[in-house]
Amino acid sequence: MKTRTILVSGLINIETTLRVDGFPIDYQPVRFPFFGVDSTVSGVGYNVAKALTTLGDDVRFAALVGRGTAGARVYGTLAEDSIVDEFVLGQLRHTPESVILYDPDGKRMINTDLKDIQESVYPPPVFERALRQCSLAVIGNVNFARPFLRSAKDRDVIIATDVHTINDLDDEYNRDFMAAADILFMSDERLPCAPEEWARAVQQQYGNEIIAVGLGDEGVLLAVKEDDFFQRIPTVSTRPVANTIGAGDALFSAFVHGYHKTGDPYEAMRKAIVFTSYKIGEKGAAAGFLDEAGLEWLYGEMATRRS
Repeated sequence: MKTRTILVSGLINIETTLRVDGFPIDYQPVRFPFFGVDSTVSGVGYNVAKALTTLGDDVRFAALVGRGTAGARVYGTLAEDSIVDEFVLGQLRHTPESVILYDPDGKRMINTDLKDIQESVYPPPVFERALRQCSLAVIGNVNFARPFLRSAKDRDVIIATDVHTINDLDDEYNRDFMAAADILFMSDERLPCAPEEWARAVQQQYGNEIIAVGLGDEGVLLAVKEDDFFQRIPTVSTRPVANTIGAGDALFSAFVHGYHKTGDPYEAMRKAIVFTSYKIGEKGAAAGFLDEAGLEWLYGEMATRRS
């Protein structure tokens, strides 16, 4: 019998965030943004693994990091966050890094240096061991995770993935992930048409059971194939916004947690929106995650305010 264990595979990087006054950026030879520069461990895979662990899920994290000081920092952070590192392998030459600029309105510009990760291979036997007894796999759209799609399908494991910004149904890089996903998330930032039209086209082409399109401060479009449901769910405000970086990862993680636990995509999404609203009150992509008790309390509070 399968346990309710979630496998997460995806990117880990060292993230530096820099607060700027606004976009576009005016040239200045020197700036002193006191408490406006932070460096942390982040990356989509890490963000999701941390969020799910914080929410109380049993997580197995399959990822690649570099050797040396940066890799050691990652392992130290995983230990601090109680994320098991058995399947986090230090075989890259360099750990990926990112620099994110953000302004007071929450706008952000992400610069990601993947180093040599896109040419690296994760050992299949190690992944197969990680996948045992997992009932859901979050498979990030990074090259080393691509072979995992077939492994999860062959074991009848639910696949969830996020392809982030996309504008082509036949996107060469992402179509494998889109075709394999039971739960498919993406952003509306580059869509060539209305989110509803896009979601129907994706569902028609790939047959995904659940599609979610993040709409920024307008909430999310949720599509559920079984119910022929296509509807926008508005965002909520739980506290002031500090930085929207990581909002998509938070929404994705909390939805996966809720849906994996209850099988109800509608409640899972409503709670995920509350979780995300609270998360963006922090600056870092992997900061501001509620635990399950905190989420349940805040969700109840928001429901009381609406009634």
